[in-house]
Amino acid sequence: MYGIHDIVEMKKAHPCGTNRWEIIRMGADIKIECTGCGHVVMLGRRQFEKRMKKVLEKHAE
Repeated sequence: MYGIHDIVEMKKAHPCGTNRWEIIRMGADIKIECTGCGHVVMLGRRQFEKRMKKVLEKHAE
C-alpha cells in the first residue's frame, strides 16, 4: 500500500512536467504535493486510489 511521505506516480502528469507526488497528509482525504513545483492538491481517498498508478519510493521509518 502507501503511507505518509511516500512518493507516488499518478496516471496523469502535472502541468509542470513532473509525475512524482509526495503524500503529506492522510485521512478521509489525502493531500499530495508535487515534487517538481510544490503545488498541493487534496483528493478524496477513493479519487486518489483511482488516479494513483504506483508507489515509487517508500518512506524509511
